[in-house]
Amino acid sequence: MSDFIKIATVDEIAPGQAKLVEVNGNEIALFNVGGQFHAIDNNCTHVGGPLCEGEISGSEVTCPWHGATFDVTTGRVLGPPAMEAVNHYNLRIADGSIEIEV
Repeated sequence: MSDFIKIATVDEIAPGQAKLVEVNGNEIALFNVGGQFHAIDNNCTHVGGPLCEGEISGSEVTCPWHGATFDVTTGRVLGPPAMEAVNHYNLRIADGSIEIEV
């Protein structure tokens, strides 16, 4: 059975914004896409740029360092220079809290 832990509240992240959270020593970028929350690894697979600081357009985030793009809903890489996807994490909302599966 999986466990979920609280990482934020829904009112902490406005639509189109991101927040960096740490879970079990891993940096995770948490995104609000039109009221839906998504979590992916924070580090770009190209050279480790901070995705939580990237420009968000719809469900895409652009790495601020070299412009690689990722789908925040799946972690899939959409554009170079990154060639590998980032991990995507399961979330749930409970009583206004955002919880991540660990």
